[in-house]
Amino acid sequence: MTVPHTSPDHRTRLGAIALATAGVLFAVYEAAAPRADQTTLDGAASWTTAGWSIAHISAIVGLILIPLGYGAIRGFLEGTPHERTAFLAATMGYVGSGLTISYYGAEVYGLKAIGQRAVADGDASLTDVGNDFRLDPTAMAVFAIGLLLIAIAAALVAVAVWRSGSLPRWSGVPLAALLVTMLPQYFLPHGLRIVWGVLVAAAALWLGLALWRAGRV
Repeated sequence: MTVPHTSPDHRTRLGAIALATAGVLFAVYEAAAPRADQTTLDGAASWTTAGWSIAHISAIVGLILIPLGYGAIRGFLEGTPHERTAFLAATMGYVGSGLTISYYGAEVYGLKAIGQRAVADGDASLTDVGNDFRLDPTAMAVFAIGLLLIAIAAALVAVAVWRSGSLPRWSGVPLAALLVTMLPQYFLPHGLRIVWGVLVAAAALWLGLALWRAGRV
């Protein structure tokens, strides 16, 4: 029988805050990003807006914070049979987030420069340059591998939490289910993407709250 880990630890609480904050930032990302037709001048102009920058920087920070939360779960489960699973989750989460962030960085900085030039020249064809690097095979492969690792990490956390006996069993499942669908959600209409972001926020807040309460025992 697994003995629940009950040592209070400020790192556990900081991890809980990281998870909750990451969820809110994902909701901001989906809500703030303009979704104009990105083959037009309006689309190019959208790349230059504050909303575009805020959205993608929010996603980048969220991707940094999620594996920090997983690391706190690993620390909370230290000395239990489930520490290794949480450690693997944190490690995969860090690598997956790092790979995915490289793509988001290109979107927030590269597309902004392209959009500014397209608007200044009144040349919508410059949006093709943005789509060329977005769809570059190397960029797409790195992005896809990153998202796959993010999904695996979330699933491993859900397994560690489920089996731990010291955190609510279901508290890691919703976030895992949503992060597994991170890739297909990019193809949803804007309204449904916002719903996805709000659900990620709710799921991350639940897991963060569960970790916070456990860290106060």
